Amino acid sequence: MATNGGARAAGELTSYVGRRREGAEVRSLLGMSRLVTLTGPGGVGKTRLAARVGRDAGRTFADGAVFVGLAELRDPDALANLVADRLELHDASGRAGADAVFEHLRGRRSLVVLDNCEHVVDAAAEFVRALLTECRQVTVLATSRQSLGVAGERVLPVPPLAVPDDPDRPVRELINYDGVALFVERASAVWPLFRLTADNQSDVVRLCRQVDGLPLAIELAATRIRTLSPAQIADRLTEGLALLTTGARTAPPRQRTLRATIDWSFELCTAPEREVWARASVFAGSFDLEAAEAVCGGDSVLDLVDSLVDKSVLVRDDDSAAVRFRMLEPLREYGQEQLAGQVAEVARAHRDWFDRLTERADADWVSPRQVAWIDRLRRDQANLRAALDWSLGTPGEAGVALRMAMRVNEYWALRGLTVEARTWLDRALAAVPADHPDRAVALCLTALFALLHSDLDLANARLDEAARLDDASPHVSHVRSLALVMAAQPGSAKLAGDAAAAFRDRGDVRHELHPLFLHAVGSAYRGEFDTSRAAIHRMITLTEQAGDAHYRAMAHFGHAVVELHGGNVDIAEEAARTALRVDIEAGIRLDRAYHTDALAWVSSRRGDHQRAARLFGIAAAQWDALGVSPDVAVSLAHRVYQQATREALGERRFDAAFAGGRAMSPDEALGYALGTDTAPPDQPLTPRELEIARLVSDGMTNREIAGRLVIALRTADTHVQNILTKLDFANRAQIAAWVAKR
Repeated sequence: MATNGGARAAGELTSYVGRRREGAEVRSLLGMSRLVTLTGPGGVGKTRLAARVGRDAGRTFADGAVFVGLAELRDPDALANLVADRLELHDASGRAGADAVFEHLRGRRSLVVLDNCEHVVDAAAEFVRALLTECRQVTVLATSRQSLGVAGERVLPVPPLAVPDDPDRPVRELINYDGVALFVERASAVWPLFRLTADNQSDVVRLCRQVDGLPLAIELAATRIRTLSPAQIADRLTEGLALLTTGARTAPPRQRTLRATIDWSFELCTAPEREVWARASVFAGSFDLEAAEAVCGGDSVLDLVDSLVDKSVLVRDDDSAAVRFRMLEPLREYGQEQLAGQVAEVARAHRDWFDRLTERADADWVSPRQVAWIDRLRRDQANLRAALDWSLGTPGEAGVALRMAMRVNEYWALRGLTVEARTWLDRALAAVPADHPDRAVALCLTALFALLHSDLDLANARLDEAARLDDASPHVSHVRSLALVMAAQPGSAKLAGDAAAAFRDRGDVRHELHPLFLHAVGSAYRGEFDTSRAAIHRMITLTEQAGDAHYRAMAHFGHAVVELHGGNVDIAEEAARTALRVDIEAGIRLDRAYHTDALAWVSSRRGDHQRAARLFGIAAAQWDALGVSPDVAVSLAHRVYQQATREALGERRFDAAFAGGRAMSPDEALGYALGTDTAPPDQPLTPRELEIARLVSDGMTNREIAGRLVIALRTADTHVQNILTKLDFANRAQIAAWVAKR
């Protein structure tokens, strides 16, 4: 089989060798079936093939592809939540993760790649079955060591890489076999002077055949080229395979071959390298050097990690500011076996490290490093889950799980993981003694998350329990004030003000901030503008002094709400734009929908209903991307101003402008919302076409345009088609968006 020449996909740290035929076969199957599963033993290259096909075939799906690696998953029940996370959904409704995923993908033409399903195969099969039923335009590409057993599934066994039968063929022919090409490519990366020659070709072919063409085994063997010749590598592989045949003969041949190769790689490691390999297998997903030093121990961990990267035991991930490492699943499983009696000790070291990490993040949350902490915790989410799960499953450790789950509650909310956060808190509360000192505050947090899910009854029950434990707690007053807001009952502003004052007396700036927001907005609704402005300006000052991003954007959003109620539309608009700019600068996606919606309220209040409708359309796309409904998040103001805009424009004009805003690209949408967009210098349309494009933007049909301009209907049809062609658009909503941008 001919190699593809080592083409490298974006984000891949090593070139992708071969698999042209398999890739074409997978793409063909994806055109015939909505579920294709790549099967084969560990190390055969299923993940790499699926990732490459997902990247290439994803372009043919109108709504793109999403890759979801399940290797990090420890709890099968969390599978849907992991998919939602990879889709970057923020679900504040309290729905199950699967429901949020289905609602987001329903009506979209997307490819979902589920990698490493074998250890959660039942959960994966159930999820895929429901996904394909609920989302009729979604296609799934899965990888597993066994099929999912779902109706309509097309199973494609992934074969090993091709290796030649005859080692004496010319070198130019041998290099066209994928197995040989992979060895040469990886060996050259380790030792740039390595070449496939007439002198070493038979040994290279021999070792590729010895490992049955398994890509992982070939890569592990190639890392030894710096110190061993191909002949020496092949000889040592022969010895390892001979030893293995006296052991587990019941294992499939290729599984025995891979095991022998990993055994051999392990034996060639030094004792300290073996220790790091085994201990690093405790990590779920990827990890950074600081975590490795804490869990694997010793001052020389950096050198040992570097050595294991060099030997392809660890894979370096360079997709963040700090380098991270991960272990391929067959190697991680092998490392787990080597822990033997150390399992509990290493798991505790892992948990202790992430306990300390969340403590540091919590203490440093309201600071210029907040965004960095969000990114770091996001990358360690799988490890946080593993640490929490171990603590709750180990006698006497539930208290640690409780304090970990209580920290950085804003992080869980920003990530859209409030259902999961509440689950961890509930499990921990059920496991700790009734008189645990953190119980009251933890109950308040569960009440807060329940409110974000619009579950007022549960929230009030938790708050009542917390009040019985500590009726003077400002945490109770804070969350109770939010409950009153959501229940549309009086008294919220006073309670929030009391909570803010209590936290201020304690010197607790972080916990003062949200009560200040509630106090300011609640006071504005009561017409107490001096009080509301004092509260919101204090919040702005505190967040700017701290260098915080999330609460600073919230403060400016609150300022917009206060001034909008006070009739100061210009100040409200600038405040909402400032909030949106903070979001963009900090890379926070969650709050953009709130702040764009606020800009729509401003335009509606000003009487610029065309702009308001477009902004509502932009916000709608942002709400959809988050999996959140504005009717829950900002219900009253959203409904009032959107209805006023709809009545001012009429249904048809509102719908056209709304569709135009919704169709804008993210960059165009942000430029329009901030008022920084400019018309392009070139004018592709004639004056008549531009006039007709504006009428299309107003929601007029071709027949109505013909009547307005006193032209034939066929002429109007031709003009509209010419506009679509010139602008390379597919529908009238895109024309409306183009006009709106100009």
